[in-house]
Amino acid sequence: MFLRTRSVLTGSIFLILSVFASSHAAKYTETDVADGGTISGLVSFVGALPADAVEQIAITKNPDVCGDGYREVVWVDVQDGALRGSFVFIEKIKEGKAWAEPEAGNYVIAQKGCRFRPWAQVVRPGPILIRNEDPGVLHNINTRELIGVEKGRVVKRTMFNFGQPDPGDIEETIKPRRSAYISINCEAHNFMFGYMMAPKHPYAVVVGEDGSFAIDNVPAGTYTLKAWHPRFGVQETEVTVDASGDTVVEFTYSAE
Repeated sequence: MFLRTRSVLTGSIFLILSVFASSHAAKYTETDVADGGTISGLVSFVGALPADAVEQIAITKNPDVCGDGYREVVWVDVQDGALRGSFVFIEKIKEGKAWAEPEAGNYVIAQKGCRFRPWAQVVRPGPILIRNEDPGVLHNINTRELIGVEKGRVVKRTMFNFGQPDPGDIEETIKPRRSAYISINCEAHNFMFGYMMAPKHPYAVVVGEDGSFAIDNVPAGTYTLKAWHPRFGVQETEVTVDASGDTVVEFTYSAE
């Protein structure tokens, strides 16, 4: 009995140390980047759109603010070949540039006109303001970490879920445990959706309206670059960044 207990205890200590070491190794260190390079490119879509690219959902609440009839939810937004709403990021970079301050001074998920604005954004893990800009409308934001996206078996872990009946801001915390991929929806309006990424480092962007992206001030080295579209999943490629250089990458998605 004693030996078995000791074995279990030893195994537990080893597991704790392993988890601690893994967690410590995964930390990101902000440092000055000399002669950083840039990764730029395009996320595009080819071929016919899937049948469910656009969904029409009946508006059954607050028509004076949300609109009448149906809300057109565009799950696959393609314009002139550009796949909008895509994210591009470096995987597991250990050190590099500091996070920039948000333009508005705070990260914000705004609810206006019964839409999440923006539809897609990159945020730093930590405080975020949930803003209701719709007077007289009860919103109920549900923010969930998407675990297993790259394995194709997604488990959704709720980070926060609460009602917001009045205009104004409520501060919450974005704190992913296992995944940087995040979905948001409104439990009061079944046509409100959005997506975020909350990586440990600032080398992540949402593509522009033309599908283009640029990740700057990257330390020279070789990295795994990934693209994520919530409908089509993750693509990846290896890139080498030279000091003060520009590395060009293109990701191409299709419905096939």
